[in-house]
Amino acid sequence: MRAPGPCGECGEPGAARYRCPRCGAAYCSVPCCRTHRERCQPRRDREQEREQEPPPAPSHGAWSLQDILGEEDEQDRVPLQKLQLLGESEQLRDLLLNPHLRQLLLALERARDKSSLLRKLMQEPLFVEFADCCLSVVEPPEKENVLPE
Repeated sequence: MRAPGPCGECGEPGAARYRCPRCGAAYCSVPCCRTHRERCQPRRDREQEREQEPPPAPSHGAWSLQDILGEEDEQDRVPLQKLQLLGESEQLRDLLLNPHLRQLLLALERARDKSSLLRKLMQEPLFVEFADCCLSVVEPPEKENVLPE
């Protein structure tokens, strides 16, 4: 992380910890912010860049793909087509009707230490059933040693 530079309003060295959202100018305090705001001119190029950028993807939770998968985990990534099959699973829908399971999933989403909570949830039979159901949809078991009828 970079050290703060000088305030663009009062000139205090190393004090500019804040940036104007309109123009990007650095300042150090509320009084300097107010002074700057009175004469702030938004940068045209920033506004034009924002207009040209595609809208951000909708967020459905606190996890991003980078939070979940590292480079070494890329081989475990499930393709979108397989993930969409989860929505078509009647068994999974039936499980999600259970209010206790929904509470467990909400707790997992809100948890700061998701991996620790996930380890605890894997001791819960209902959650294990849910996880197994998800896995059976995205990775159906291979039919080995099955005799044709």
